[in-house]
Amino acid sequence: MPFIDIKTNVAVTSAEEEVIKTAMGQAITAIPGKSESWLMVGIEPEFKLYFKGTADPAAMVQVSIYGSADRSAKNKLTGKISEILGDELGISPSRIYVSYAETADWGWNGANF
Repeated sequence: MPFIDIKTNVAVTSAEEEVIKTAMGQAITAIPGKSESWLMVGIEPEFKLYFKGTADPAAMVQVSIYGSADRSAKNKLTGKISEILGDELGISPSRIYVSYAETADWGWNGANF
């Protein structure tokens, strides 16, 4: 039950959204037990986002997961996320933050797991 929430100050075309969504579906497998079949992706383009005092291309990505993952899996996913946003939107990895939230409580279909 992962959720990847992407906020960026870059304009994103429909075609780029599709590529990013698909690539995130592949990238989430860096975390054992996670797959695209339960992945939700949010993309918020042209978000008012400033980093280091500038509005140069940047992104804030929040990854929420049911359960937990080890640091090496998260590190691998951060690398993949940075590569995807760099390739598709031209955002330097040095201007991307990725945060992780793990929870034992996750609701779906009217109940919690």
